[in-house]
Amino acid sequence: MHPTTDNLAELIENAIGNIPFPDEPESLYQPLRYALGLGGKRIRPRLALLGCGLNGGAIENAIPAAMSVELLHNFTLIHDDIMDRADSRRGSPTVHARWNQSVAILSGDVLFAIAYDQLNTYGSDSRYTKEQYHRLHQLFFDAVRIVCEGQAMDLEFEGRTEVTIDEYLHMISGKTARLLACSLQMGAVVAGAGTAQIDDAGVVGMEAGIAFQIQDDLLDAVGDPDKFGKKVGGDIFEGKKTWLSILALQKADNVQKKELLRILQLKENTQDEVNKVINLYFKLGVIDEAQKAVEVHYLNAISHLDKFAGSSYKDEIKALLNQLKTRDT
Repeated sequence: MHPTTDNLAELIENAIGNIPFPDEPESLYQPLRYALGLGGKRIRPRLALLGCGLNGGAIENAIPAAMSVELLHNFTLIHDDIMDRADSRRGSPTVHARWNQSVAILSGDVLFAIAYDQLNTYGSDSRYTKEQYHRLHQLFFDAVRIVCEGQAMDLEFEGRTEVTIDEYLHMISGKTARLLACSLQMGAVVAGAGTAQIDDAGVVGMEAGIAFQIQDDLLDAVGDPDKFGKKVGGDIFEGKKTWLSILALQKADNVQKKELLRILQLKENTQDEVNKVINLYFKLGVIDEAQKAVEVHYLNAISHLDKFAGSSYKDEIKALLNQLKTRDT
């Protein structure tokens, strides 16, 4: 199968539609279907499929792995929205906003179980060794643990006045980048890749994930709200620690720092206050530096991707990375 954005999307959506979710209890599975129906970029399952093709495997064989990472990702979103007290995602009410927190927690929990169960396909298929089966499970559980650690760090940061860039990079490496790395690595394992190839695939995913999150921070501050799907300055309204706010605090003089901290620590901000912070980001050169950081991490991802032989799968991964780098949503 020659990979294109359209046929990968069709393959993924069909696979999601074919997951045999039970009908009852409706209060458990209806919210789950709703969450998956909100769509999204489906980056992680695409990377799992492409990671398999990149290493010489048939991408259809990686569908269970792709479903595993996509369901796991949606599990984290449902629970993250509760912790962030977010009422909307992708322009629609979040699960806890449409139902309630208890329903959202339970639906997320069962989604986690179904995500894990997808990998059992490989245990009953004689084409895969016990080592491959074990490695897939290890990648899954490592990703879960590291994503949770990243989320815990993010929550800890809320109670701190200052955070370093290194701490922030450590946090997003877990919360955001680890699952991208896991996706590519799972695809590589399904294809029967060696340790070096699996490791390189992981670096591609980690670097791309770091760039993705810094780009997300940028879009929150300077993106088009109609395209981005979120209110401009949402992170500032919430006083969240981002690449932009952390670097701004490091570069600001005492007067600027005092004003920046005052606004970021307010329980309720006005749009005027948020605009002050965004203007300060520009004045301090933080926006330009963030754009450069995005470029550096994407180039690092491409550098490791170039260790793999040329193929249509490699080309498609490069196109996906470029799409993520230049995205406005």
